[in-house]
Amino acid sequence: MTRLFLIGYRGCGKSTVARRLADRLGWDAVDSDDEIEHAAGKSIAMIFADDGEPAFRDLEEGVVTRLCGLERTVVALGGGAVLREATRARLAVAGPVVWLTAPATTLAARISGDATSASRRPNLTDLTDLTGLAEVERVLAAREPIYRECANFSVDADGRSPEVIAEEIAGLLAGR
Repeated sequence: MTRLFLIGYRGCGKSTVARRLADRLGWDAVDSDDEIEHAAGKSIAMIFADDGEPAFRDLEEGVVTRLCGLERTVVALGGGAVLREATRARLAVAGPVVWLTAPATTLAARISGDATSASRRPNLTDLTDLTGLAEVERVLAAREPIYRECANFSVDADGRSPEVIAEEIAGLLAGR
């Protein structure tokens, strides 16, 4: 195994866990959303606003393709990175995929508590009446089957520290 991918809904802790796990393994950690923003020269919210979601997904797919070639790297993927079949197919051969799970209430609370979330991340539904928990519940319900299909492992991230989650993932990988 030369790389590992973390998937899950925004706010589940992928980026933080990626850093902790990479430290534990002596690897690098990369966040695909950071890479996309760097490549585009603007925030994901601005990409959605200026260019639309299809253009964002095209950019995301290209970034994920590049990240699939990295060695000794834990990659935190954006919450919607697995929406495209081509990306799921790449991940299936590139390395183990770990899904960090948490209930919608936890995710909504984490997102609302993150001061940078609103400026960096777009709303994920076109319905203006859906905000906070309602939006998370709607989008999570649609994505959970895709996360489940994509993942080699799932790890509960609810109420657990990033260090404990990283330790569990390291244990799963050791037994693989």
